[in-house]
Amino acid sequence: MWRPTRALMDTITHYSQFPATGVSLRQMVQFGRNPSAGTLFKASQFLMKCRPFRELPIGICSRLRKSLVSRNPSFPEKYVKKTGLANPDIEPAAYRSSPWLIATNATGNGRKAQRRYYATVDDGVRWPPEIVDYNKRFTKTLQKIKHRHDPVVTTMAMGINEYKRKRQRMQIDNSIQSFLDRFYMSRIGIRMLIGQHVALNSAPEQEDYVGIICTKTNVRELAQEAIENARFVCEDYYGLFDAPKVQLVCKPDLHFMYVPGHLSHMLFETLKNSLRAVVETHGSDAEEFPPVKLIVTEGKEDITIKISDEGGGVPRSAIPLVWTYMYTTVESTPPIDPDFNKSDFKAPMAGFGYGLPISRLYARYFGGDLKLISMEGYGTDVYLHLNRLSSSSEPLQ
Repeated sequence: MWRPTRALMDTITHYSQFPATGVSLRQMVQFGRNPSAGTLFKASQFLMKCRPFRELPIGICSRLRKSLVSRNPSFPEKYVKKTGLANPDIEPAAYRSSPWLIATNATGNGRKAQRRYYATVDDGVRWPPEIVDYNKRFTKTLQKIKHRHDPVVTTMAMGINEYKRKRQRMQIDNSIQSFLDRFYMSRIGIRMLIGQHVALNSAPEQEDYVGIICTKTNVRELAQEAIENARFVCEDYYGLFDAPKVQLVCKPDLHFMYVPGHLSHMLFETLKNSLRAVVETHGSDAEEFPPVKLIVTEGKEDITIKISDEGGGVPRSAIPLVWTYMYTTVESTPPIDPDFNKSDFKAPMAGFGYGLPISRLYARYFGGDLKLISMEGYGTDVYLHLNRLSSSSEPLQ
């Protein structure tokens, strides 16, 4: 069985001292507008030194092994190793620093102050070429880390699936559910920060974009794209000529600051669930399906999206289970293609129980939420709440 080395434990102890520092969408956008070499250097220092232990890849690796391997010796070590969460690109000793910045107040007393993601830098300074070169090398390292961790969700799903099979369990217990929530929320945060930093350093400028954040995300356009993709997958999976229609009610000029990739993922997964429920309730040979309705409203605090279907609903006793990883009403879980070059969890139409739990984490990451209300025997309403103020920081647990 795997045992941590002394050097690994020393590194974990060091990083566990670092304070958590949440970052909001608004801060990221303020920081990323016309960044200078000095601004990007400050951002690299934040990412390198100031993210809390639980959001560092090595910290996630430690949690994974402690929570799953020690809990179940039969949990396949091959899946732990394939996650690639240990970080060979960064030598632990290279980034050692004090976890706190010590500031002195007027009375001379020291006080602890957290580092900030958003820090103004004098743009009039002519930064030396060494700083520019450092930024390029650091960005390449982040790209390698992000690419190496691309298949983590698929790998974990395979491991959890095998864990359930060996333990002969239909669901996972609460401790593993809680661990997976923290694990995947950390992963969303890491990939968000890495993706933003890489985009600021290397991506070509796009109108209304700051890194991977769109300051004028068009909700209707993203909803229409998600509808088309979900209906295509539904038609392919069930062999339909025409999947259930989706009625979209949304103002064409509804914009707000958000990450389009996150919103697309949430819309696609929730629509896919609704379409599947409608087809399986009314039968794939039905002449006509009741439409799914997607309604978008704009409030003072939230953009709220309601997806309503007439897919038979969910029993009240089963509603808590829909947020459980690997819970599914499909009789047999289809095999996962072990193609570890894929960037995210590419499941078929249904069968893995990852769509809703992961989508809820995406919603909560920037202060939103995902809720489900069902009327058994009729259908289900899913409410996606998105914080339009862009002021909520990451939920650092």
